[in-house]
Amino acid sequence: MLGCLLVLRPFVGAILFAGVLCFSTWPLFVWLRPRLRGRAWLAALVLVLGMMVAIALPVALAAQNLVVHSADMVEAVRGFLDERGTLTLPAFIRDLPVVGPSIDQYWQILMQSQSEVISLAKRFADPAKALLVAMGGAIAQGLVQILIAIFVAFFFYRDGDRIAQLLREAATRLGGEQHGSALAITAQNAVKGVVYGLIGTALSQAAVATVGFLIAGVPAPFVLGALTFVLSLVPMGTVFIWGGAAVWLYANDQTGWAIFMVVYGIAVISSVDNFVKPILMSRAGGLSMLLVVLGVFGGAIAFGFIGLFVGPALLALGWSLLKVWLDAPRDEPASS
Repeated sequence: MLGCLLVLRPFVGAILFAGVLCFSTWPLFVWLRPRLRGRAWLAALVLVLGMMVAIALPVALAAQNLVVHSADMVEAVRGFLDERGTLTLPAFIRDLPVVGPSIDQYWQILMQSQSEVISLAKRFADPAKALLVAMGGAIAQGLVQILIAIFVAFFFYRDGDRIAQLLREAATRLGGEQHGSALAITAQNAVKGVVYGLIGTALSQAAVATVGFLIAGVPAPFVLGALTFVLSLVPMGTVFIWGGAAVWLYANDQTGWAIFMVVYGIAVISSVDNFVKPILMSRAGGLSMLLVVLGVFGGAIAFGFIGLFVGPALLALGWSLLKVWLDAPRDEPASS
């Protein structure tokens, strides 16, 4: 057993992620298999190819662009600071009723030592460049894990009936004949809810963000959409993408489109997280947002990038099984 654990240790995260993906999409596999004349291997191949497009491709684009273009992004910001003699607020902010003059006055006080502020920002350029490259490298390592997980998922699909039978037998041994099936159903619903909530929300936010970038004329809208998919797994992560796009538009004297990007980002892109995620995660057994956040960050620490998916699913599974155990009726003590 120790030898097996040592051999599988580098792939634990990928195997768990493969199990989460297969567990949550198993009904789709069951629907697809008879339509392909019962060829389980072909149905598995179709699903893993779909995962390559829906999950691996956006992550690959995000990693590639962070590593390749990080220097260009930092130099663009540095050039913007060099070209701007003064850093003033846009007119639409200064002209806001009631609060506009106060904001402008506070900004002027903040910018009294503007040269020092700009100099400080420039000194952060090289660390920022290194941070972006490191982020790209981490996402690239996560991409390798995702590809391994998709490879493992093919065999989980192909031999899924036997694996499902083993899981049902294990649940029956753990929970007994009375609670074994309930445990299996609870586990499936919990994993489904979290995976649908995280990946569904990420895909939705990436789609609407890409549309907004296309409308506003932001460069590389599909790449930014891929980055939105990745950062949507982190709370408030998408703000850095559409906020950065708004800053770029303003820096290029497109104030109207910059305003549009901010409004669209708040009203559409970020609001998807508030409306779509609760609906999709309704099957997660009432998992609180605290556990989701802990699962995201704790999973990333434990398993790397794919822990963003695995961590919340594991916590949802544990929480749901704990509730089933606590809600189960206790055996009455025998009367003497």
